[in-house]
Amino acid sequence: MGLGMDDRFNTIAGWTLFGGIVALGLSSLSGHYFLADKENRPAKMGYVIEGVEAEGGAGAAAAEPIGMRMAKAEMSKGEVIFGKCKACHTIAQGGANGIGPNLWGVVGEAQGQGRGGYAFSDALKAKGGKWDFASLDEWLTSPAKYATGTKMSFAGLSDPMQRANVILYLNSQGSNLPLPAAEAAAAAPASDASAPAADASAEASEAAK
Repeated sequence: MGLGMDDRFNTIAGWTLFGGIVALGLSSLSGHYFLADKENRPAKMGYVIEGVEAEGGAGAAAAEPIGMRMAKAEMSKGEVIFGKCKACHTIAQGGANGIGPNLWGVVGEAQGQGRGGYAFSDALKAKGGKWDFASLDEWLTSPAKYATGTKMSFAGLSDPMQRANVILYLNSQGSNLPLPAAEAAAAAPASDASAPAADASAEASEAAK
């Protein structure tokens, strides 16, 4: 009876010792694997989270001019994006103001005025001017930066094409202003590139005389 208990005790002690050795070995291996000394520091720290773009990525690139983006904008996408705005705004003709003003025909109208007597903030009233494509693009980037003190709490749309899409949709709802020219910015490099060719042609003419 005593011998059986000793064997059982030895077996338990043996497995306990074995488990401790395995745990120590794994700890040592994991320590080497995740070693963070300066010479062995990984190129990228942390984990990539799907749907979150790293700072300095494509979202941080400079936006194209609004005219070029408007030429590529898609009405259907703008309508979907405007769905975020419906909590505060109506857009149907003759629609009532809500938390924010009704937006039917807003593109091209004066900033901070009209809209069925909506009580605009003094910050927006002070901006003056009209809601053209460029001002709407700036406003939708960050309302708080565009008019410090505005009542609009929306943080803004950081994606330049999302802004162009929703502006195109807004313009289709009672405004229909001509889109801004997109070719001017694209044509500038071409005109610069033609200068050397023109100089070379002039030099050839001189040499032929």
